[in-house]
Amino acid sequence: MRALVMTAPGGSENSQIQEVEAPRPGPGEVAIDVAYAGLNFVDVMARRGDGGYVQEWPYRPGKEVSGTVRELGEGVTGLAVGDRVVAAPVGGGLAGTALAEAALTVPAPEGLSLREAAAVPLGLATAMLLLGDAGRFTPGDTVLVHSAGGGIGQAIGQLVPLLGGGTLIGTVGRPSKAAAVTDSGYQHAFARDEALAESVRAATGGRGVDLVLDPLGTEALDLDLDVSAPGGRIVLFGNAGGGSLDALPPLGRLMTGNLTVTGFSHRFLAATAPERLGRAIRRVLDLLATGGLTVPVTELPGLDAVPAAHDAMQERRAVGKYVVRVGG
Repeated sequence: MRALVMTAPGGSENSQIQEVEAPRPGPGEVAIDVAYAGLNFVDVMARRGDGGYVQEWPYRPGKEVSGTVRELGEGVTGLAVGDRVVAAPVGGGLAGTALAEAALTVPAPEGLSLREAAAVPLGLATAMLLLGDAGRFTPGDTVLVHSAGGGIGQAIGQLVPLLGGGTLIGTVGRPSKAAAVTDSGYQHAFARDEALAESVRAATGGRGVDLVLDPLGTEALDLDLDVSAPGGRIVLFGNAGGGSLDALPPLGRLMTGNLTVTGFSHRFLAATAPERLGRAIRRVLDLLATGGLTVPVTELPGLDAVPAAHDAMQERRAVGKYVVRVGG
């Protein structure tokens, strides 16, 4: 089968399409013939060689797929060969066949396109978990989302109205992305420049932000704290810049603002509490199937197009969610 293989830390020069042996499922696993696979910034972080993302090289990326069940491992129940499914593999999803835990393999609802379903296991499910489990969103909240032009940012723009509504403020690395962010449901979109804190405060009438969703490591944490309303929640869920992480703020600063700083990791949730991630995947799939949620995706024609798309994501030129057509 064909698979995207990252041979060493670096850029697209180290990403190759290779012929590799199709994997066989072990106990509790499912082998899936991949129809579509989603691209995510975590692939870029792995490619760069950021700490903690790759245990050994060569590395096969890809953490969300849709397709059909090829083979079931020992002990797997509730699925059958040929079933249309959506899954969150540990890696290796950018390939003709991928392995995933049965707990993270969910039947695709009838009538739902596998093309859109491929955006669910990491991107849309993460957005749901960030708002619910981690961020404790309540209707009427003002939500600040950094890197709002990406796939997760656009998903949050759709989910907030479905969860009761609120005010959405997005930040972007490039001012040219601001229009796409407001088109995706945000009331405000600002470039991350020296005027950002003042712009956010003005947008909230000086009250501040109830919930911050921040994939930038700790580079924007001081700003997050400065613009948070009393009782505000800050969820850190990545390190998109790849730089070193600063220490968290002293307890006194959190206590005076009644603020909460929370960490979220899709990877470790999948490893330690897969049933929670499975529930989020099912909930989002149901919203898509009933028409309550739509997911605009940019389809890539094949695996050969993925390295250039990863470049666009790394250089912050990408807008929205990429999925790649892998199989029939």
